[in-house]
Amino acid sequence: MPELPEVTAIADFLDERTAGLPIRRVDVASLAVLKTADPPYTALVGRTVSSVGRIAKYLVITTVLETDDEPLHLVIHLSRAGWVRWSENLSPRPPKPGGKGPIALRVHCGLPGEGFDVTEAGTQKRLAVWVVRDPLDVERIAGLGPDALGLGRDELAEILAGTTSRIKNVLTDQRVIAGIGNAYSDEILHRARLSPFATAKGLSDAQIDALHTAIGEVLRDAVSRLEGPGGVATMKAEKRSGLQVHARTGLPCPVCGDTVAEVSFADRSFQYCPTCQTGGKKLADRRMSRLLK
Repeated sequence: MPELPEVTAIADFLDERTAGLPIRRVDVASLAVLKTADPPYTALVGRTVSSVGRIAKYLVITTVLETDDEPLHLVIHLSRAGWVRWSENLSPRPPKPGGKGPIALRVHCGLPGEGFDVTEAGTQKRLAVWVVRDPLDVERIAGLGPDALGLGRDELAEILAGTTSRIKNVLTDQRVIAGIGNAYSDEILHRARLSPFATAKGLSDAQIDALHTAIGEVLRDAVSRLEGPGGVATMKAEKRSGLQVHARTGLPCPVCGDTVAEVSFADRSFQYCPTCQTGGKKLADRRMSRLLK
C-alpha cells in the first residue's frame, strides 16, 4: 500500500511533470472510483494544473482556470493496490469502460500523448477519486489526524496518553496519526525498539522520545530514497530495498541478526524482530492460534 513516503514521491514526480500543463481530456475507465458528481470530472478539462501535493496518503492535484479564481482539486487515494504511471505515448482511444484492465483513470495533459494513468492491480477495487472545490470536502480527509511528519513530540505524547490501544494500531489509525501504514509502522517500531503490542498509554518518556525520533527518521529516509533518479518506475523496488523488518519474515534482522518474526491476521500481517523489540519473546500468531484450537 502506498504510504506517506510513496505518496510524497509520487506527488513530487507528478508536480515536476504536470505543473503548468493544461488538462486536455479525462477518461474514466471505472465509474466506481468516482466518489463525487458535483463538480463533474469533465469540469477539469481546459483547466491548468497549478500544483500536485499530498495530504497524508492522498494525492491532491490542484487546477485553475484563468477566468475563474476558484481552484478545483482532483483528489486520489491509491488504497492498497493503486499506482500512477506517467507516459508520453498515451493512446488517443479512451480505455474501455468496465474493462478488466488495471486502468481506472487517465488524465491527458500537455502535448498529445502526454499524461498519466491511475491504475489498480488485483480484484479488490478500493481506489477512490474525488473532484472537489476544497480537499476538506472529502470526508475522509476532514477526519484525518495530524500528519505524521508534522507531529511534535509533545503532541505525540498527548495522543499516546489518551489511549490504551496497542502502539501498532495507534500508528496506523489515520484518524489518530495520518500517513503511516502497515509497512512503515513496522519499520518505525523496529527503529524505536518497541513491541507492536505495547500499550500506547504505558510508554515511558524515553520510549516516547525514541518513537518520535523514529517516526521522523524512517519517513524522511524513505522519502529521500524514493525520490531518486528512477522515479515512479523504480519506487516499489527502492521501497523494498530499504526495509529492515517489514515483509522480511524468516530473514536475519540487519541490526542484531535474529530471525524476523511475523504475526498474521485474516487479511494482513506484520513483522518484527524479537531481540530488538520484545526481549526475545515471540508474539502469538493469531492465524496459527486459531488453527491449533
